[in-house]
Amino acid sequence: MSTKLTLIQGDITKIASDAIVNAANSSLLGGGGVDGAIHRAGGPAILEECIQIRNKQGGCKIGEAVITTAGRLPAKYVIHTVGPVWQGGRNRERELLSNCYRNVLELALEHGIKTLAFPNISTGIYRFPKAEAAALALEAVQAFVASHPDALEEISFVCYDDENFRLYEELMKGEV
Repeated sequence: MSTKLTLIQGDITKIASDAIVNAANSSLLGGGGVDGAIHRAGGPAILEECIQIRNKQGGCKIGEAVITTAGRLPAKYVIHTVGPVWQGGRNRERELLSNCYRNVLELALEHGIKTLAFPNISTGIYRFPKAEAAALALEAVQAFVASHPDALEEISFVCYDDENFRLYEELMKGEV
């Protein structure tokens, strides 16, 4: 058995998987976009655990990941990762975005997570070019799956908008 990669167009807060990924900010206190949607739908339990993490380690650095409960969401956990703000590609943005995916997957492995759903990290207000972000995401996930073929049963890419969905659909032809 090897990991199945799937593509979904929709709202990540509705996905019933072991864990969903939150494109968080370094404060971990919620924000706009997917981050705000996850905090609103999941309720106060997520924020409470994020505050505990902040108090212990001072937030979450760009490219790193932390895990909390999923509160009222249909998932069991939320893995929060902080993507880079696009600054023209001159400040290690590509490397940092790849680190987001790799660190989320490593955390999933540590916690025995078998099904995981990713949003489009950094492509909203952080302005990472969508096509490049999709290619980096798929590359990072495929590299992880190649070195850990039986670690996870399914990894989903959940695209809220049409543009990201079409980009992933094109990149994943023959895989989904």
